[in-house]
Amino acid sequence: MGIDVLVSDDLHLSRYALTALLERNNEIRVVGSAESSLDALAWAELNTPDVVIISFEGADSDAVPIAQKIAGLPGCRSMLLGTAFPRSVVRQAFVAGVGGLVERSVPPRQFFDAIARVHQGKRVFDAELTVAALVNEVNEDSPLTRREFSVLEHASRGDSVVEIAARLHLSEGTVRNYLSSTVSKLGARNRIDALRIARDARWI
Repeated sequence: MGIDVLVSDDLHLSRYALTALLERNNEIRVVGSAESSLDALAWAELNTPDVVIISFEGADSDAVPIAQKIAGLPGCRSMLLGTAFPRSVVRQAFVAGVGGLVERSVPPRQFFDAIARVHQGKRVFDAELTVAALVNEVNEDSPLTRREFSVLEHASRGDSVVEIAARLHLSEGTVRNYLSSTVSKLGARNRIDALRIARDARWI
């Protein structure tokens, strides 16, 4: 019995190439494709495929929560496929119950194996990266609070103050205050320098 897979990718060529790759595996059936993660959720709710593969890009803040909703559907599992995954995304996906994170650089055989394992109910996460992400939710060596980490993580993705305020349900003034306190605590020159310091310390 094969694995019914839904592919979600907003780039046409990438979606077609991914579909063509999956169809080379006799144990996998691509039963549908979607141009966005929202479309994938709607399709999955109607058709309940075995595994939904959602392409992840750093700017796509909806990927993890939608993958979580899909994973909550009866008999359906989800996984993210991306170029790289920041620690904040690893932490969010792991806690949300997403089946796995797979980097685009992996060989096809490893990719197929990851799909099979997710279908079996196993979780496909890089052990070292996941442990680091969970342990560093608030790093004991960092002077930052949880909220300051959260604001800084959003800023690291390129979110504006307005976007951060909306996503964290804060006022814009409060977000600016958190960013200012972060700059001060890290002894940084500005927000960009604060991001550099946090990345170098592997806090985000």
